[in-house]
Amino acid sequence: MGFKNSSEKFSAKNLSAKIRHVGEAVIFRHTLFSLPFAVVALLIESGGQPPVRKVILIILAAVSARNAANALNRVIDAEIDAKNPRTADRHIPSGTLSKKTLLVFAAVMGIILVVSAALLNPLCVMLLPAAAFLIGGYSYSKRFTWLCHYWLGAACACAPMGTFLALSGRFEFRYFILAGAHALWVAGFDILYALQDIDFDRSEHLQSIPARFGPGCARVFAVLSHTGTIIGLAALPFFWNLSRFYLWGIVLSALLLISEHIIALGKSGRHIRIASYSINEIIPLVVLLGTILDMYSA
Repeated sequence: MGFKNSSEKFSAKNLSAKIRHVGEAVIFRHTLFSLPFAVVALLIESGGQPPVRKVILIILAAVSARNAANALNRVIDAEIDAKNPRTADRHIPSGTLSKKTLLVFAAVMGIILVVSAALLNPLCVMLLPAAAFLIGGYSYSKRFTWLCHYWLGAACACAPMGTFLALSGRFEFRYFILAGAHALWVAGFDILYALQDIDFDRSEHLQSIPARFGPGCARVFAVLSHTGTIIGLAALPFFWNLSRFYLWGIVLSALLLISEHIIALGKSGRHIRIASYSINEIIPLVVLLGTILDMYSA
């Protein structure tokens, strides 16, 4: 009996550790890069009164899609990560997790995505192949195009676009404003992130804007992308009932983006990580907070 209890505890401990490692591998907190924009779309399109059932399904779809994408990315890029000194200690190259574990996790996330889409509306189901192409194809895109950053942006922008379509069941021009701003934002900080790997990408014949055009031009691409982000976000009040609180959120977001580009000039890995990740975990929350205050303030 004592052996059985010990075995059960050991198994539970192993399972807990594996779940923790999977969360680390897919960087679960980076759900913040897409989910807040999905919630913004949910609030503005529903006038601040979204149906509870759709809120749950949209959040499930957004979270599962994002985490399936990152799990697949880790599997597809495992050999590349093993060669790159910066990423060699990631979970698959280091042996902490197997490809099979992350593939099973991705499959579970995919099932949640499909079921959520099916419960939303027929259009969401019809567009699943397109979403799968964007999400799954991103990991391969760096092998043949330096536009891979914008591919990633388009994949992430499925979150707000999918939310709009889940609510209305149709495409409208105004939906592309928020989705486009989101896509350009992700592409911009991904370009900055890729500054770390210029030499490695060139040696492995991997495509990126920094590897193709050099760091100076890459920074210009990133600045132009984020300028487009702010223009797009600032245009939303022309299409939805948004005013001062939302606009203050956009002003603060613009200041954060400016600080991001200044910090990225530091060039060290730490500077790049702060600019690409830490600051960009805050920006979506600022935009969401401004939207919430605008929606529900008296």
